[in-house]
Amino acid sequence: MTLKLTSNQKKDKNGLTEEEFLRLYNPDKYPKPSLTADICVFKDGKILLIKRGGHPYIDHWALPGGFANKNEELSQTARRELQEETSLELDDFTPVGVYSKPGRDPRGWVVSAAYGFDLKDREVKAEAADDAKETGWFEIIRDDELYFRKGDVILNKDDLAFDHYQIITDALKVMGL
Repeated sequence: MTLKLTSNQKKDKNGLTEEEFLRLYNPDKYPKPSLTADICVFKDGKILLIKRGGHPYIDHWALPGGFANKNEELSQTARRELQEETSLELDDFTPVGVYSKPGRDPRGWVVSAAYGFDLKDREVKAEAADDAKETGWFEIIRDDELYFRKGDVILNKDDLAFDHYQIITDALKVMGL
């Protein structure tokens, strides 16, 4: 009779079972990034942006988003942050990408999962809350580069916080808008 070992009972090259390995494992061995979610909400050729109320990038326009809480899935972070900053309660986001370029956030190593949502014909009212000073629907202008316009305010890629221009560009492609 052959006794089959479960993966928890198998020993690694150091002769340790998984239980022994985990008991000895030091979680501080590898540095960890902070995780965030950013959300691109589109409607009728416009994108919803927030004006940041705090540092970094105070008074710059940005995508709604923020830091994940411990034990929170990033899609839940996206829903929560969108609701906290804009009062919008949306579901069924489209994954856009993961953004991890070193230096993308001056606060340190921050990795963001970006999501998109097309409101299509839905009527909503976005209201600034939490750390957002203001919300605004910006018309997306396609030229050699993207521009964003709300009244007299015209934003180019250098006017947006973080790497949000790249995230918006990618979201438009992923969502076929």
